[in-house]
Order: sequence, then C-alpha cells, then structure tokens
Amino acid sequence: MQQITRQLFFFCGLFLFVAPTARGELLLKPTGDKSILPTNAKLVEIWNEGEFTEGVAVNAKGIVYFSDIAFDPQEKGRILRYDPKSGKVNVHSPDSGKSNGLFFDPQGRLIAACGANGGHQAIVEIKSDGKVAVLYDKFEGKKFNSPNDLVIDSRGNIFFSDPRYVGPEPIELDHQSVYRITPAGKITRVTTNISKPNGVHLSPDENTLYVAETNNGNFDVTKTPDVKPKMIMTLNAFELHKDGTVGKKTQLADFGQQTGTDGMTIDTAGNIYAAVRSDSRFGIVVFAPDGTERAYIPTPSLPTNCTFGVGDESHTLFVTAGGGLYKITLKTTGFHPTLKK
Repeated sequence: MQQITRQLFFFCGLFLFVAPTARGELLLKPTGDKSILPTNAKLVEIWNEGEFTEGVAVNAKGIVYFSDIAFDPQEKGRILRYDPKSGKVNVHSPDSGKSNGLFFDPQGRLIAACGANGGHQAIVEIKSDGKVAVLYDKFEGKKFNSPNDLVIDSRGNIFFSDPRYVGPEPIELDHQSVYRITPAGKITRVTTNISKPNGVHLSPDENTLYVAETNNGNFDVTKTPDVKPKMIMTLNAFELHKDGTVGKKTQLADFGQQTGTDGMTIDTAGNIYAAVRSDSRFGIVVFAPDGTERAYIPTPSLPTNCTFGVGDESHTLFVTAGGGLYKITLKTTGFHPTLKK
C-alpha cells in the first residue's frame, strides 16, 4: 500500500504542502482577472482527512459530495458530503465501488463514474442511503477500462471518460474514449481522436463538450516503464450536436510534457476552471472559452476537480486536492446543466 501510494504520487508530481493559518486560510495568493477574483481572495481548507479526494459535485440543496479514493485495490473507496450551513463533513457511502467523478442528474440522482483497481469499472447510481447500484459497465459486450469523470446535460444524457491509469484488471477495450449514455440507456462512443480522456464538461449553451486529454503513456502508474513515455496533455473543445455526436475539435491548451488537466467546471460566462496538475505550476487555472488564461488559483497539493456551489454558495468554488476539500469565494457564478430553473 505504501509503495503504491509513493509511486502514484511520483507520477502525479510532488505534493507541496503549505501551512494553513489558524482560520484555515492557506498562504497561497491567487492571481489574474479581477472580474473573477475578489480582492484578497483566499483558498480555505474545509477538510483534509482523506487519501485521494476527487469528483466534487453539488446537489440542488447545496450539499457538496466528493469521492475519497483508496489506492490499495483491497481497500474500499468512499463518498463524503459537506454541508456548508453546518460546516460538517460526514460519510455518505462507506463503499463507493472506487467512485471518481460525481454528478447529479435532472432527477436528483447521484451518478458516479467508478474506476478499476478493485472498483466497479462502471457508471453507477449512489442511492440516498449510500448503497451503489451498477447501471452500465460494458460497451459492445466489453468491460469499461476505468470510468473517470462525467457530466450530465439538462436532458439527462451522460457524457463520461473511460481511460485507465491504474488497476490489475484485464483491459478488454482497445481504445480509451468518451461515451454518451442517453436517458433510454443507449451507449455511443463519442470521441475517436482523443488518445486518453480525463475531465469532461459542457458549455452553458450545451453546444460545446470540453475534454481533457491526459495521456501519461502508461496503463498502470504503479509500474515504472523501462523508457519514459511521451505524454499528450491538452485541453480541447468539441462542437456538440443535438444528436449527441461531436464535430470540430479545437485545442485550447497544450501542457507539453507536464501533466495537464484532471477535472473541471464551468461558470455561467463560459469560463473553464481546470484542475491542472503540472509539476511546475499546479492549481485551478481559469481559461476563457477561447483558451486564454484568465486566472490562476494555486492549491496546496495537486488538484483533481472542482465545482461551484448553489444558492448562497453560488460564487463559492469547491476544490478537491490531495486528500482534502477546499473553497474559495469568487465573483463568478457556477453553471450546473442539471440544476437549471
């Protein structure tokens, strides 16, 4: 377990820990567009007792849910929930099937992308009592690689990425792709020109699908390759048609041979809040829809995902990084495709 953790952290990059102040404010200074960042905006630690937090999502009541992934394939992952009103963090699902990305559908169901390494390798529903119901685990009769991240549109279509980064399970598919699942349960492969997708999200008009290509050149980060692989690390925008197919791809950012984007979220103006894991400059990077960088929010350890709250917390960006959950108050407002009025 300890060896696996060290090797996985080596792939992701070195963790940089910054001492919090007495009130939980981290000594990291965000920079960039003042129309996004309030004066003296600060990242605040909410909770930091996890192993590897991911998949932060919010429901219509403003409760924030996030995954805590166990590296050991014999250990269970879990889902926690944070209530901004009480300030308390509690366990929602003690055995999440190694959930990663989370998203609420239009009916208020919590849908999760569960990975490999002892997980369900499936798209599942996390019930209100924390139990897991597998919904979809195969494409054309073959087991998914390791569902990673997902976004659900206002009509209930699920878009999810299916790479493989870790896990001893056999790989049955000969590609790593983004898929679409309709409310009727039809599964379609959406991308053929992304080598290894990770984070996914939608533009506010739902006419653009954003996909992070985070190809580390390795199916198992616990094993050191003989030759350092060439990485492909990009952030991309696809034209999204009404029938769920994608058109033209536009590359918004290229991170070269440093780790790029993990999860992401969007504000109502269409800005992209990307959890960038580059060793030299990690944190939440805010991109305009055309790929122009607008702001940078450093995190105390490598970030994995982010989302905005709702209601009184609609300007609050919640961030998962390392083993913790953080927040920062911004001037922008979050976009949630399934929580539209």
